[in-house]
Amino acid sequence: MLGLTKTFGALYLATLLMQLGSTLLMTYLALRLNADGVAELWAGALMAANALGMVLGGKVGHVLIERVGHIRTYVACAGVICAAVLTHEFSSALPLWLLLRGVVGLAMMCQLMVLESWLNDRAQSDQRGKVLGIYMVAVYIGMMLGQLALSLGGDLDIRLMLGVAIAFALCLVPVALTRSMHPADLHPAPIDIRLFLERVPQSLITCLVSGIVNGGFYGLASIYAARQGLGTVEIGQFMALSIAAGLVAQLPLGWLSDRLPRASLIRCVAVLLMFACLPLAYLQHLTFAWLLLFGGCIGFLQFCLYPLGVALANDNIEPELRVSLAGLLLGAFGVGACVGPLLAGALMEGFGAPSLYYFFAGCSALLALSVGQGRVTGEHLQADAPLQHQATPNGLASATLAAAVEPADEVQESEASATGGADREAPVISLDSLGAKNPVSLQ
Repeated sequence: MLGLTKTFGALYLATLLMQLGSTLLMTYLALRLNADGVAELWAGALMAANALGMVLGGKVGHVLIERVGHIRTYVACAGVICAAVLTHEFSSALPLWLLLRGVVGLAMMCQLMVLESWLNDRAQSDQRGKVLGIYMVAVYIGMMLGQLALSLGGDLDIRLMLGVAIAFALCLVPVALTRSMHPADLHPAPIDIRLFLERVPQSLITCLVSGIVNGGFYGLASIYAARQGLGTVEIGQFMALSIAAGLVAQLPLGWLSDRLPRASLIRCVAVLLMFACLPLAYLQHLTFAWLLLFGGCIGFLQFCLYPLGVALANDNIEPELRVSLAGLLLGAFGVGACVGPLLAGALMEGFGAPSLYYFFAGCSALLALSVGQGRVTGEHLQADAPLQHQATPNGLASATLAAAVEPADEVQESEASATGGADREAPVISLDSLGAKNPVSLQ
């Protein structure tokens, strides 16, 4: 473990700084809007613009990396983010802020593609799980530190925005100075949407709902906390504890998902999440301790949905289709992260801050009704199931992103294994069978 941290330490440090800056920016802008008396719909729109930018960034990142390489793409996007962050202070015009959030989301997705493809490409096949696991720990720690950074100033002044810009400027340093070998070129994975809609509808619904809930959480939970009378420092602690609970949940979740039917586990988590949201929706003027308790319970559960959806899909999809599957599941999460904040913001504007958690409870109830083990036929259950689960993305940042592209050296390995390396572990790369007429099972 220490050896991997040393080998990829520069990339992990860059990831932590990026997530610190991104999370601090999201919460700061939401609180600024709340302090200015702006409707919650705008706060949701800012989060949706960020998610939309990240979805578009998946395409732009491929073009940039192909043309100028990984390092130049990363450096250029960091510069764009720093400029966009500081531009917020020149004007408070909301249309401009929407544009800037989209630009930040797009550029950050390009940076994440550099980092995650780098880790995925340079890690040995028997180390990749640990490498990406440490990466996700860096993601969660950066997110928590970003929330706790609100307590450094206490006031919503320019110092917080300067802190965001500093974090994104510093994330350049470890990547620019790393001596790690550069990754190979990226190759986008084609996606057969109709096939996956037929084969893994429950997984797609789970990832979509996970995106809706998490997008609403990142964009609007801080406003809910402010409406409950919490100060800036307490809001940061409330958000940080929710994220920390999500990190803590990953270990028991991995253990349970390898031993229980995953569709049933998704339904169970959805039902528990629904009940966990109701106290914050129904009870008003709770003490800070109770808000932390219920917020932690919700965070523990909400970050479990996406890993279970991914694992359920991969258990029922052939290895050669998993590359394109990862891209589609991440896309479903991204669509949810765009739609969720808009819907939740409109509800909060019309019915008050508690409607955010009524909204989360309703989404959880719909998911519980849509997913069930009885709909899993097992017709396409793979021999390597169950697979290790993957952590929930932050917006769209996740260790599944690197699986949506093909490192060139792994393509060569795939071809080699197809021509005689039967005793070797086959990499999850070949996409030749995407157009095949595969039998359909309702998973």
